[in-house]
This record gives sequence, structure tokens and C-alpha cells, in this order.
Amino acid sequence: MSYTVLIPDNVDQKAVDLIDAADGLDVVFPGKLTQEELVAQVGDAHALIIRSGVKITPDVFAAAPNLKIVARAGVGVDNVDLDAATEHGVYVVNTPGGNTISTAEHTFGLMIALARHIPQGDASLRAGRWDRKKYVGVELKGKTLGLVGLGRIGQAIAKRAQAFEMNVVAYDPYLPADVASEIGVVLLDLDGVFAHADFISLHSPITDETRGMINAEAIAKMKDGVRIVNAARGGLINDADLAEGIKSGKVTGAALDVYEPEPPAEDNPLIGLDGVIHTPHLAASTSDAQVTVAVEAAQLVIDTLLHNKPENVVNKAVLES
Repeated sequence: MSYTVLIPDNVDQKAVDLIDAADGLDVVFPGKLTQEELVAQVGDAHALIIRSGVKITPDVFAAAPNLKIVARAGVGVDNVDLDAATEHGVYVVNTPGGNTISTAEHTFGLMIALARHIPQGDASLRAGRWDRKKYVGVELKGKTLGLVGLGRIGQAIAKRAQAFEMNVVAYDPYLPADVASEIGVVLLDLDGVFAHADFISLHSPITDETRGMINAEAIAKMKDGVRIVNAARGGLINDADLAEGIKSGKVTGAALDVYEPEPPAEDNPLIGLDGVIHTPHLAASTSDAQVTVAVEAAQLVIDTLLHNKPENVVNKAVLES
């Protein structure tokens, strides 16, 4: 039997070549499809390989009676309806390690830029000004970094922060305290992180509990002058509340790589606000990471379709069906 692998998003060619070279697999790589095009073309697909730009909604699953696996080239699967996938008996898998370093490096770059006003200094000089006194920053050494989430990316950032002689505390209800202790991180409750951190970096998935977790109530519990970095998911922050926190001076600044929706709405109160650094969801956008996650996703498809060995399954309930 031959299986069809549809890739309706822009992934690295090495993933396409890997699928194409596998006996028993046919690859269809039309480039990025619209939702309407995807629904129209998914009928014969046994597997999908996607990035974050394609939404796999219930109507996609309904139009794909042969679908066995959706492989996300990356970590987040909030663009896949997991309940619908499980209902249709479809594995949803991801590549959680492939973009860890790229995301950690970008996050740390945002933190340095936030501490030292690097984008503002660049823009000022390009505009013909010499604003040395205006952009006095702070050192990272001796400051406390609070990580909300201490998974792969959080741990990679902790390691880099320690190299800069920062103190690192974290909130992660799923990580044993001894594991955190082994990497030199002190686990606190969320309020404890808010109270102690000079910099806060978010590394949580979007759930009912975490959506909007950075809000007016949370900001009130933080240290005066705190700086906030988010390269995880835009929905973790209540944008209006963060904007008010910056305007009031409670929050010195923020560096954001993710938004809800994306691209951000024109009336987003954080766009154009002094003290906020923006990048357009670039954390995983390195050539290195894009190759790695694409190839890993292709291999997951091969292992599932040809060898019946699904790995990294996110909707684990489907394994029991």
C-alpha cells in the first residue's frame, strides 16, 4: 500500500526529500494552502506535515477519511483541534526539541535588548540623535530571572542566564523540585516568582489556566520596574493590562515575539508603546531549527505510517482508542 503525505505549509526541502525517498510514501507539496484549499485537497492524505501557519480544524478532519497522523514541525499544537483529532483516531505529534536552542537564544537576545535599550538606541542613532543619557540600561549580573515554565526551553534559558551570573527562580507545577535543584534553579509558586524576579520570561503553553495569566492582578504582585519577555504564546498576556502597567511605570518594559492574533491587531495597545520591543514571531526562525524540526516531523510520519511506531503523540487518548 502507498500512503500520501500532504505538506500544506512551507517546510524545509530536506523533509520533502526524506518522505519522497521512503518506499511506500508519496509526497504532495503544493506550498502553503489556504483553509479552503486544504479542505479541498486533504481527502486522499494519510498524513499532514504542518507548521504554525495552517489550522487543522474539525472540517479538515471531516474531509480527510484516510488521515492517520498530523505532524507539527515545531512545539506548539494550538493550531490543531486535538479533540477532533482524537475523535477521528488521528495521531497529533510534534517535535519538541528541534527549535529549543533557537527559541532560547532569541528569548535571551530579547532580554539583553530590553535591559540595554538596543533597538531604541539603534533607531535614535539612525534618526541622527546621540541619546547616550536617555538609554541608560541595567546589567543582568546579580539580577533575578523568573521563568514561568521550566521545560526544555526554560532550562536552556536558565543555563544561559547562569552564565551571565543571574539568579534563576521558576514556577513549574509539573517539574520535581530535585530536577530544578540539579540545574541550579529554585522552584517557587507563581506569586513567589512575581515577587522576586527582576526579569520574567514566559514559557507556558496556552490552557484555560494560563490564558491571560499576565494581567493587572499579576502585575500588581511583581517588583516595581520588572521587565517581561514573551516568546511563548501571545495569549498568555492581557495586552491592555500590560500596557497600563508600562504606562504607570510599574513595568519598565517588555519584549514580545508572539501575539494574539498574529499578526497583531492594529489597535493592539502595545504596538508603538515606548518601552516595548517587538519581533514578528522569530524565536524558532533560524535556518538550523527549520531544518531540524522539518526532518524530525518527516521521520515521525515515516515511523508511524511504515513502522506503526508513533512517537511524541500529543493527544495521548488516541493511543487508547
